[in-house]
Amino acid sequence: MDNFYIFVVALLFLLAISDLVVGVSNDAVNFLNSAIGSKVAPFRVIMIISALGILVGTTFSSGMMEVARKSIFHPESFYFKEIMIIFLAVMLTDIILLDLFNTFGLPTSTTVSIVFELLGAAVAISLIKISNSPEGTQDISEYINSGKALAIIAGILLSVIIAFTIGTLVQYLARMIFSFEYEKTLKYFGSVWGGIAITAITYFILIKGAKGSSFMTDETLIWIKSKTLNILVVSFVGWTVVLQVLNWLFKIKILKFIVLVGTFALAMAFAGNDLVNFIGVPLAGFESFKAYIASGSGDPGMLTMEVLQGKVQTPTHFLLIAGIIMVVTLWLSKKARSVTKTELDLSRQSEGIERFESSFVARAIVRGTISTASFMKWVFPISVQKIINKRFDRRAYEKIRIEKGISFDLVRASVNLTVASILIAIGTSLKLPLSTTYVTFMVAMGTSLADRAWGRESGVYRITGVITVIGGWFFTALSAFTFSFLAALFIYWAGLVGIIVLVGLAIFFIIKAQAVFKIRDEEKKRTEEKFIAVAELKGKGIAHSCRDNVSAIIISLSKLYYLVITGLKNEDRKLLKKTIKDIKHLNLQTKDMKNNVYSILKGLDDDTMEAGQYYVQVLDYLRESAHCLTYLSEPIFKHIDNNHKPLRTVQKNNLTALNEEISTFFNFILDTVKKDKFDAIDEIVEKQQLILDQLNKLRKKQVKMIRKEEAGTRISLLYFNTLGETKNLVLNAVNILKAQRDFINQVVIKH
Repeated sequence: MDNFYIFVVALLFLLAISDLVVGVSNDAVNFLNSAIGSKVAPFRVIMIISALGILVGTTFSSGMMEVARKSIFHPESFYFKEIMIIFLAVMLTDIILLDLFNTFGLPTSTTVSIVFELLGAAVAISLIKISNSPEGTQDISEYINSGKALAIIAGILLSVIIAFTIGTLVQYLARMIFSFEYEKTLKYFGSVWGGIAITAITYFILIKGAKGSSFMTDETLIWIKSKTLNILVVSFVGWTVVLQVLNWLFKIKILKFIVLVGTFALAMAFAGNDLVNFIGVPLAGFESFKAYIASGSGDPGMLTMEVLQGKVQTPTHFLLIAGIIMVVTLWLSKKARSVTKTELDLSRQSEGIERFESSFVARAIVRGTISTASFMKWVFPISVQKIINKRFDRRAYEKIRIEKGISFDLVRASVNLTVASILIAIGTSLKLPLSTTYVTFMVAMGTSLADRAWGRESGVYRITGVITVIGGWFFTALSAFTFSFLAALFIYWAGLVGIIVLVGLAIFFIIKAQAVFKIRDEEKKRTEEKFIAVAELKGKGIAHSCRDNVSAIIISLSKLYYLVITGLKNEDRKLLKKTIKDIKHLNLQTKDMKNNVYSILKGLDDDTMEAGQYYVQVLDYLRESAHCLTYLSEPIFKHIDNNHKPLRTVQKNNLTALNEEISTFFNFILDTVKKDKFDAIDEIVEKQQLILDQLNKLRKKQVKMIRKEEAGTRISLLYFNTLGETKNLVLNAVNILKAQRDFINQVVIKH
């Protein structure tokens, strides 16, 4: 039996390493967002500072480990065997859940996941204990620390509101003081702002965070507590003077210094507060195992776990090992960069391609905000409005943003870091496992709102993104509780077999998620590289790029149309399903091209500016052609999927002939586009007319079949739709060719 639990403890530590990897991949956004978004320093420098913050922060997390041992349930009410089942269920669920969110680049809360996983597994085992009790009269409150659990959950939810509100207010005040032309104001107030920011960080990270440190002695803590006011005064005065002197002598950028210090502090706060989410459960399991061995009891189902009630100081070397794993993951994880990009897209100052679509709620919020803004304009005098608008005038900032490629400036970055690190450090000092993701994300969203980053062009999309992320948090809570609950039940009833099955399932999910992420990442890279390359083109280079893109899409249109018709004739469901997936990809491709039209038009010089309108037409017709394939394929797949009657032989023969005609037609267009020789357009138009005439004849034949009752209703409607979308596709194909001709001729003639 001892060997079995040695295996379980070893498994818990292996799962802890995996959890550290997936956890840091998700939470790196919390401290990297502001530094990367403002490009305060080279990426390597930012990563080094973050790594140092993590290593230091791990030594301040010892006090937080109690959350995993006794904050969610009463350990004395469970036996050693039951406790180990709870811990295994929690760790297995956590790895699967976090890796799933990382794969899709969505920031979620490791704190919420671990709290609800502990709650779910503990409730599962509690219900089993109650059902097995002879009396059956126990209350679940005997096992679950409902008061503490509710306090933690309430604290997490409250932190969302507080973080957003404080972030908005502080950023608004900071922008009113510094404006977007902050270099002028910094000469007078920069050192004071730096003194306030760094003193606040010093207070909440050093003084409050020292309580959870693994190396602080009681005497040191007493001394710090007695000298708190002195430390604050000295810190504020000292940092204010030092920053001012450094600015005078070495022209040091005060805001850059604040952002780098804030990055270190937030990485430190993250490690101090969130390390419990990754190794708290395995360490609690290890302590339980040591108590089991020390007891000498041979029956793990009879030893209660009062030992977890006591205060246990986590060895510093365990914390440092965890910190090293986190640092290595931070440097190597591609998923961490994916999650960071999501938050940067939602908080960037500039407009551009939005990741999320609009939603009803977002539209309602924007309409309400516009109405409120109109009312405020009526309330406040025009002179006051002018003063406020002047502080938010970002014309000078726009030049810097374009040159440096930043998402927001250093003023907002410094507010993000300072406010978030203070709030997280308060939670750590109170031993409340606040969600660092919730806090940093909502602070970033609040500062974005205050900074007027959510304009009428982007507001609905950004708000939808925020709602999506917050909705994901609720999904995290629900799924964490449910999966952990089921996992605990499964392990309890299946024993070792259940553990092996769940470990295998976790490995399968991680491998599958990695494969999905790799495909998405490579596709995203290809798209970004292509757009970057196109944005750098000029004149004839744009014409050549346009020709290549149009040629590639014409090939796809021809191929996909052929496959759809073939799938319809042969009732090939698998072929149609795969083809529809490719059609969706083509739609996304044409959508991305259309969204990137701004970059192309900027590359046209004065002589070729007229060509821009034709390029827009090309994109419009490409988009419409892709839509035609969607409207063609989806009814066909639905017809086949529902096992409706197939085409009659005469209909199959007609579509076979039509399919060959369409393929020849597209090949003719493709050859014309590739060679930039448009003399054959008249011949292509004639070919188009022949196909249109053929479609009319097929339509008339179908009408006759209906009148003779030789064709059913469903197949007739499907057949008419197929002919109609084929007609639209043929018309759009010639429109593409004509617009491409006009665009190429304009660019080539002017050069």
